Amino acid sequence: MSIPERKDLNQADTWALEDIFPSDEAWTAALEAAKGYPAQITAYEGRLGESGETLLAYLRLDDEMSLAFDALINYVCRRGDEDTRVAKYQSMTAQVMNLLTQVSAAGSFETNELLAIPDDTLEAFYQSTPGLELYRRCLDNVRRKKAHILSPAEEKLLAQAGQISDDPENIFSMLNDADLTFPDAIDSQGQPHTLTHGTYIPMMQGSDRALRKSAFENLYGIYRQFRNTSAAALGAQAKQQWFFASVRKYPSALAAALDGTEVPESVYYNLIEAVHQNFPAMYRYVRLRKRLMGVDELHFYDLYAPMVADVDFKVEFEEAKELARKALAPLGEDYLAILEEGFQNRWIDVYENAGKRSGAYSAGPKVHPYVLLNYHDTLNDAFTLVHEMGHSLHSYLSNKNQPTVYSDYVIFVAEVASTCNEALLMEYLLQVTTDKAKRAYLINYFLEQFRTTLYRQTMFAEFELKINELAQSGQGVTADACCDIYRQLNRDYFGPDIVLDEEIALEWARIPHFYYNYYVYQYATGYAAAIALSRRILREGDSAVEDYLNFLKGGCSKPPIELLKGAGVDMSTPQPINDALQVFDGLMDELEALLEK
Repeated sequence: MSIPERKDLNQADTWALEDIFPSDEAWTAALEAAKGYPAQITAYEGRLGESGETLLAYLRLDDEMSLAFDALINYVCRRGDEDTRVAKYQSMTAQVMNLLTQVSAAGSFETNELLAIPDDTLEAFYQSTPGLELYRRCLDNVRRKKAHILSPAEEKLLAQAGQISDDPENIFSMLNDADLTFPDAIDSQGQPHTLTHGTYIPMMQGSDRALRKSAFENLYGIYRQFRNTSAAALGAQAKQQWFFASVRKYPSALAAALDGTEVPESVYYNLIEAVHQNFPAMYRYVRLRKRLMGVDELHFYDLYAPMVADVDFKVEFEEAKELARKALAPLGEDYLAILEEGFQNRWIDVYENAGKRSGAYSAGPKVHPYVLLNYHDTLNDAFTLVHEMGHSLHSYLSNKNQPTVYSDYVIFVAEVASTCNEALLMEYLLQVTTDKAKRAYLINYFLEQFRTTLYRQTMFAEFELKINELAQSGQGVTADACCDIYRQLNRDYFGPDIVLDEEIALEWARIPHFYYNYYVYQYATGYAAAIALSRRILREGDSAVEDYLNFLKGGCSKPPIELLKGAGVDMSTPQPINDALQVFDGLMDELEALLEK
């Protein structure tokens, strides 16, 4: 299939970036105007505590800058993603990012000055300056971290040390992405296949077991050669996280990471404990997979292979939009009207073109969201559409209903709206699909989401916790230690009915998410919350929809746990995890019944 150039695409299938700036020249003019911000910020240095009016003026300037950079960055980044080969947009991106760095440096006084304002003085500011009340939560969120903020001189040192904190991830990336090469994998006919990071997962998802085994062994054979380097990089990551946590007087790197998004540590531990309690469901899944694949021994290179016969599930883009309209109808007419606005007014860049960024995402600028797709008429692409539109409507509703200071939602809830949309699409497809083969295919698809998101990401989260505990206790993060921990976790999570291949003990060495500072657990918690919300919406109707839409409108106006509670899901307890995994168990009941008919 030939890939068209950007200029040959139908305009209706491209996003309308002119809604942000009508031209590159207008963007350049806005950038020039924004160059005055560093001087404007510096004019407030030493003055934030002088009066309520001064503090309010500074905070409003911060909002103004946020809106300006929102437009500047989104326009040039989206332009750059249209064709990554265009040097012009690379240069424009560098210009705006350089200015943003200047703005950040100019405002480095902010936190210490806000903390220096006495409580009674700040309260008097609220009383004398009514407009300041809007920012109370924002200021409280800064001031609640007072115990973890150091002196200006110490903060400057930490900022300088922060320049090297990315080194472990950079070293991992250079080793993993640039330096490692793998021997060809050999299929059942003796034919070689080029093995790369990009081809590995498609091979694992294929039906040729000899090819899967060869790819699995050849990939991890190379990782075994470099296991000590990989462990050194991961150990350095854990050490730097503990360094920054400890100097800021946090009891652990976990506490420091979760404090940033106002998530209690108990949420992390509840997730792990709830998944442990539901190991029997995963063991059942492993037995079911082994039986359906008809193998004497199930290996880890069998986990991604099709468990049921593949079916032709072609979904063209117009059909995918119609599926989205029908599947998301339970969310009400207001939600569907915004969805339709996105469909009709070019929020979406639909098809692949030469040089276009791969994958898919949603960006949420204030004018309206934008979605990048590389649509190829598959069922997975249809799910990607509703997933990214879930992000988009979350951004749209937060931006429209919250003031600038509270319009961005935190990462803990970022995957909830997107995954809830996916769950509603799956429920709709299961409701209308009567063909036995297609229904089995859909259930298998749903089961895989549970396995890879709730179980596997929780296993990752537990591994990350254990590695950081090693570093915090002063023990070495060695290759042997990493392999021992990871081997045992796979034994615990997948049970006795799968062969514990020695290669799987090295999987930790290829996972970039272990360099993201306690990020992965949020995939699992977000998925559990989304399943709970979708079930409540379908079960309770209007009242549940109203609560859910209020959550989407909430931005960061409350802590994320409180926002989700308002939608009817209490992530401070393990109940949503348990409920989601009951759905997983029920899906296996249906798949077994289908295949026995």
